[in-house]
Amino acid sequence: MHIRPEQETDISALRALISAAFATARHASGTEAQIVDALRTTGQLHLSLVAQAEGAVVGHVAFSPVWIEGHAPGWFGLGPVAVLPTHQGRGIGSALIRQGVSMLRNQGAAGCVVLGDPAYYRRFGFVQGALWYPGAPEGCFMQQPFRTTAPDGRVTYAPAFGSA
Repeated sequence: MHIRPEQETDISALRALISAAFATARHASGTEAQIVDALRTTGQLHLSLVAQAEGAVVGHVAFSPVWIEGHAPGWFGLGPVAVLPTHQGRGIGSALIRQGVSMLRNQGAAGCVVLGDPAYYRRFGFVQGALWYPGAPEGCFMQQPFRTTAPDGRVTYAPAFGSA
């Protein structure tokens, strides 16, 4: 498996991959592929990585800026992360997340947030903290500060998350 930045030639494969990955997901909205498209179109797709195996794109992770209490202090949201159902359980999603978080750190980002299963995301260093997201299920909104401590406050994602 090889992880690399998204290329323009990947876009149609990514739409299919993301749709397939979320087709049976318990908390899926069915709009995940459209969210990634909207992030890309509006210039809010800060980091988009693909996992390639045997010449095919089999996984994807997206990172986009988030705002804390209306300010953009260099924090990013992880997600969506998607792996083809036939390739799930092989560590592809984990590798994409680790690579993406590492790249954000190296770029000087302040931190990253994620809305998801705490049992899964804790292994990557995400913890509960003073940041919060309206409507998030208890314990499912987590953060990972890269510098000092995380700020306090309400997090807002890019408009693409609400418009898809």
